[in-house]
Amino acid sequence: MPTPREARERLEEETLSPRAAKSARSRGRERPEPPCRIRTAFQRDRDRIIHCKAFRRLSHKTQVFIAPEADHYRTRLTHTLEVAQIARTISRALRLNEDLTEAIALAHDLGHTPFGHAGEWALDAAYREFDPGARFHHAEQSLRVVEVLEKDGQGLNLTWEVRDGIRAHSKGMEDLPKRPEDGAATLEGRVVMYADRIAYINHDIDDAVRAGLIAAESLPPDCLSVLGDTHAKRITTMVSDIVSHSRDQSEIGVGREVEQASNKLKDFLFENVYQAGGVSGAEADRVARVLKSLFRFYMEHHGEMPGGDAASGQGEPRLARLVCDYLAGMTDRFAAQQFQLHFLPRRWQGT
Repeated sequence: MPTPREARERLEEETLSPRAAKSARSRGRERPEPPCRIRTAFQRDRDRIIHCKAFRRLSHKTQVFIAPEADHYRTRLTHTLEVAQIARTISRALRLNEDLTEAIALAHDLGHTPFGHAGEWALDAAYREFDPGARFHHAEQSLRVVEVLEKDGQGLNLTWEVRDGIRAHSKGMEDLPKRPEDGAATLEGRVVMYADRIAYINHDIDDAVRAGLIAAESLPPDCLSVLGDTHAKRITTMVSDIVSHSRDQSEIGVGREVEQASNKLKDFLFENVYQAGGVSGAEADRVARVLKSLFRFYMEHHGEMPGGDAASGQGEPRLARLVCDYLAGMTDRFAAQQFQLHFLPRRWQGT
């Protein structure tokens, strides 16, 4: 009698699209492991991601609005869950491998810094001060988290397909679609790239309106006429268009009209939210001061961070890499606490 894993692998072969990634045909892990009786390789990856420390920290990392007081702004964790939901919906409709899609989506932002995009830009600048040839990018850091940093330096030993999807998910300010050679090797990984864009465009509009940073009436009317005038309608339009243009195709695609409207709405957000008030200006300056100050502090006092003593005598680039990893893994509140600990006067504790 086949094991539950073997039965699932057989079901994938029988029911998924010929273009879907199949668990039994995975390119495997860097360190071979005996298969699980119950779970496929991609299900096992998903579970490892959900249970890792970096995933738990996402609940206290900024998505766009730094340290919001209200309860309903997105965090990096809620963004991740929204991406996973959208990506699974698309994958199911296209008969792709939902388990692989979900694993990539859940891990895609594990390497994000505290304080959102402002933190990413600040950490990149601070890192280059000590290693001019280096750079910080959250997609690369997400891959580093699962390959190197988790489990006390052992990594999660995920399958090649999940790691490839994490590596290729990010687009930055680029318009979609990306060139096929720049995207993920699997259709599931490319679905996550689109789902990430769909999620953040729509939930960042929602949060920006709630914050009073933009008015709903200020959104480009030509975009709304194509995509819809509500959060739900826009997501439905984008998802439906991807499904209709990608079914039985060798690439994940989107119609020209929806593509242009989505890219224009993304540009509107960069101009009016990301670079205007959500992650720049005075708040971005404060974020930069916090992270650059902490970076310089740990470079001079590396014994103050976990594993820092082991970097003695290994050279400045090696130490800068350790400091970068430490700061990137911090939550917003922990980074603020460390800044207060190291740079602000302490209250007198005498009796």
